[in-house]
Amino acid sequence: MKITQKYSHLNGEEYLKVHHKKLYNDILKTIESINAKRFKTKRSKEKTKLGKLLYSPTQLNKIINKEFRRIGWNESRYKYYITTEKNLIPELLSLSLKEQKLFLSNQGIKPILSYKQTDLVKDQVAIEIQFGKYAFVAFDLFVKHMLFYSGGIINVGIEVLPTKNMQSQMSSGIAYYEGEVYNILRHGRSNPPVPLLILGIEL
Repeated sequence: MKITQKYSHLNGEEYLKVHHKKLYNDILKTIESINAKRFKTKRSKEKTKLGKLLYSPTQLNKIINKEFRRIGWNESRYKYYITTEKNLIPELLSLSLKEQKLFLSNQGIKPILSYKQTDLVKDQVAIEIQFGKYAFVAFDLFVKHMLFYSGGIINVGIEVLPTKNMQSQMSSGIAYYEGEVYNILRHGRSNPPVPLLILGIEL
């Protein structure tokens, strides 16, 4: 696969080049080493693409994750307690999990444990390979990466998406690079408040 487009949000790419140059090069090489043509195996049942062979999102996601795990990337879970008391959240974020529970209990609030998971994390960098629907990408960008960042688990998040050109050879409803970058630009330069690098891939 080729990385044909990049968008650096809040200096995400610049951070990688300065602080994780080797790691960044490994990321690019790993993505570019994958032969996506092998995964054009899904026979479409959609009216507009009936019988046409499409790229399989499941198989592509699986092989990319496998290649990254082979070079030391692993799943990470961030556990935390939640509250709807807005004024307590800033202080809550700075505490350990055990301290969060005690803090909420002392406020007379029943602690509710929650967690978020990301598949690929290494050296405080997270990668999300996304061949899913639009809502999944929005969740990655505006919830998951931001939560891991505010929790001190990562310093930068990377989102890997098909370009519109590649997405046209997949099932309908798959998110694509150009559309998601537009969504970020529309929100303004500082939203979401986490350094990101978005990569657009195709053949």
